[in-house]
Formats: sequence, structure tokens, C-alpha cells
Amino acid sequence: MVAPEQGGGVAFWSVVASRRAAAYLSEVLGKPHSTAPRMVHALDRSFQAAMLALLWLPTTTAVGQGTQGDFMARNVTFVSGETMPEVRLHYTTLGTPRKGARGVVRNAVMVLHGTGGTGRGFLSAGFAGELFGPGKLLDSSRYYIVLPDNIGHGGSSKPSDGLGMRFPHYDYLDMVRLQHRLLTEGLGVNHLRLVMGTSMGCMHSWVWAEEYGDFMDGAVPLACAPTQIAGRNRMMRRMILDFIREDPDWNGGNYTKPLQGMRAAQGMLFMMSSAPLVQQRQAPTRDQADSVIARYIDTRLAATDPNDMLYYFAASRDYDPSHRLSEITAPVLAINSADDLVNPPELGLMEQLIPRVKGARYILIPTSGQTRGHGTHSLPAVWGRYLKEFLDVLAER
Repeated sequence: MVAPEQGGGVAFWSVVASRRAAAYLSEVLGKPHSTAPRMVHALDRSFQAAMLALLWLPTTTAVGQGTQGDFMARNVTFVSGETMPEVRLHYTTLGTPRKGARGVVRNAVMVLHGTGGTGRGFLSAGFAGELFGPGKLLDSSRYYIVLPDNIGHGGSSKPSDGLGMRFPHYDYLDMVRLQHRLLTEGLGVNHLRLVMGTSMGCMHSWVWAEEYGDFMDGAVPLACAPTQIAGRNRMMRRMILDFIREDPDWNGGNYTKPLQGMRAAQGMLFMMSSAPLVQQRQAPTRDQADSVIARYIDTRLAATDPNDMLYYFAASRDYDPSHRLSEITAPVLAINSADDLVNPPELGLMEQLIPRVKGARYILIPTSGQTRGHGTHSLPAVWGRYLKEFLDVLAER
């Protein structure tokens, strides 16, 4: 998930970009502003990418915008038994893959985004500038950085492309298998130095460690727990699903106008990613608080398709790596923050689960003026020193 205060992330800036693009089309083409977003979505992909790139200029990063591409995975069969003749996976890469003496790629790092995000969300100055820039831990002149858009997200195949609720009901294992195909079939990467991910990407990292442990040197899951989603976390996700599905205008996914249920769903998403100290600093008065939440919901509504949102929250339904943790052989560095409402430390889950993973290290970041609740996962300035310690001793496998 993308935290409310992550202004540099692509999930936030894509909202801004789509609204600016809609305004542009309304002014230049003389179309009603309400219909312009649909026109933006229907634009040729290359033109749309160029427009969005221009609109992203305020978030220029120290490492540039990377190289974008699309990989077409053919004849995809999902865990549900559903099939698609092809799945488009959009991605961004930084740097160049380098092979060792035996032809094994040794410098590839894959970073996996959260629910509703995209790979390009990691190109913010706060993330890429801290990790991928010159002299940084994952300097892209030394590492080959792969930033996929997962199925259901960003520029990859998703329900809003046209299939709606007829789109295959993918889950996390499907998403990880497609990531693996992107690397091996699309990019020619046969080994990862590191797989790391935030929120949903954190959970994917745990699935990677179990499914493809020999494919990596190490894993760094950020902001999750390697167990079934239950308790308050599951309740919040279920409410998001119900807010959408129980809206009479949803009509089984065949909606023709904005859904009021989406306002409630986006409000719940805001609360999941919020943190009291952050929002108090952000909105110290009543009027500011009203303005901040109204602006957040309005901008998210303009950029989020209800069926897409249903799919990417439903995808976590059978996530539960807890039964196979003892099988993990790759070194793991797991990092959570104490002010994370989605993964509250008082549950003690990590203390119960991490001992099952041989040699794993767990870091709990204390709440401070630097942390951002769940969004701390995207602040390497806060946890980067632990990543450095991990990399310093991480052996090639």
C-alpha cells in the first residue's frame, strides 16, 4: 500500500498527472472535464507515457527515469484454473545486468511495490535517491534494478483494460510466478542478488523465498508478516471489498457512473496507511484535517478503477507462508516499524514466526519523527543502515 504522505511515489503522482491530463484535454480538445479521464485512459500507450513523464517533472530523481518496457507472458494459467492467452507485464529497469564466470547474473535486484502502486513509485527522490543514486547502497551503475508493475497494476494487464470481472482472479502466487517469468523469459535474468518489496511486495518477497529460494542471494521484506492476513488487517480489507461490491451501482462490475462505495473504500485505505503523529503534523487543525482527507479521497477516486481495486485487495485471500518458513534457505532481513497500523508490533507475530526461518534477522524500527507508519517501508533513510549490514555479509549463492 502507498502511505498518505508518500508524495514522491508514483501512485500519488499518477493521480496528479491524470487530473492534469484531463484538464489539458478538456481545455485543448474542448471535451467535458468529466469525460477527459476516460480519454486519457484510451490514449495510445506511448503517447500517454510521454504525457505522464512530462507531468512527473516535479519528482525528478537523482537516477533519472530508467528504461521502460513490456513483456508479454504467453499462455498463462492461474491458480484458479483460469487462463489468459497473454499477460502484459510493464517494467522499469535501471543499470545493466552483469554475469559471472558461469553465466549467472550477479547484480540484479528486484524491488516489488505495494497494493495499488507501480514499480515507478520507487523512482522518488526519497527511495531511488537514497538507494539507486551514485555511491548509494544499490547504485544503479553497479546493480541492475528491476521494478515491475504487477498484474492488475499500472501498465500491466488489469481488469479495467476491458475484461472487468471476467479478468482471471489472480492471487499472490500468480503474481510471483509472473515476476519470475518476466525476469527469466523477458529480461534474461537467471539469478537475483536481492529481492525486496514493500507491503504487498513484502509479502511477495516471502513467497519468493519459499518458491524460488535458490534463485536469490537474499530477501528483504519490508512492512508485513509471513502469515495469513487475519484480525483487524483482514477486517479492513474485507470492508474495502464490501464497500465496492455492495454499492448498488457496482452492478456486478458493470458500473456506468462513479461509485459512492469507492469513497468509503478509499477512506479505509487511508486509515490503513496512516499514523497518528504523521497526520497530526500534516493537519494540526480541524479545517486542515477536513481538507487533507477530502483532497486525498478526491484524487484517489479520479485515478482508481473499482474493479482493479477489488482484484488487488482480493489477491491476498490465500496468502500464508507460515507453514513453510522452515524450508527457506536464503538469508532474510525483515523490517517493520512500530507505528504500522497494518502490522502492529503488539501482536507479537514476528517474534513467533522469525525463529522458524534459519538465520533470519528481524528489525523493528521504533516510532520517531522520521517514521511514517506503514509508509516507513519506502524510507531507506530510516532503515538503510540495516540493509547495508545485510549486504556487507550476504554471500553469493
